[in-house]
Amino acid sequence: MLKQTAREVRTIGAPEPVGPYSQAVVLDGIVFLSGQIPLDPESGEMVGGEIEDQARRVLANLRAVLEAAGSSMAQVLKTTVYLTDLSLFPRVNAVYAEHFGSDPAPARATVEVSALPLGAGIEIDAIARVP
Repeated sequence: MLKQTAREVRTIGAPEPVGPYSQAVVLDGIVFLSGQIPLDPESGEMVGGEIEDQARRVLANLRAVLEAAGSSMAQVLKTTVYLTDLSLFPRVNAVYAEHFGSDPAPARATVEVSALPLGAGIEIDAIARVP
């Protein structure tokens, strides 16, 4: 039943899914974004370096999917941040604040996980409105 009314979102501005899922799905004015990891969409390679660089790539990927869905970072209602090392949270939080400074900021959960796809250190998913 969901497939009859949901619309898939795909963009070359974000990495191709690494499994059988959509980059995002829009239903009734809400866009549900799959988790993004720090993959560069052009090269398909994982962004290395500091966690701040990885977080910026993840957020750029989310922005690209949001824009393809007709939404924006300002329309994000909820995010979940997955980290393989929760001690990096303050550094990720600083980058996150650069992208979600709106009032009100989105609701958020942050969790430490034992592993993420392709060895990523961070993944973020989101739910947003489509105005």
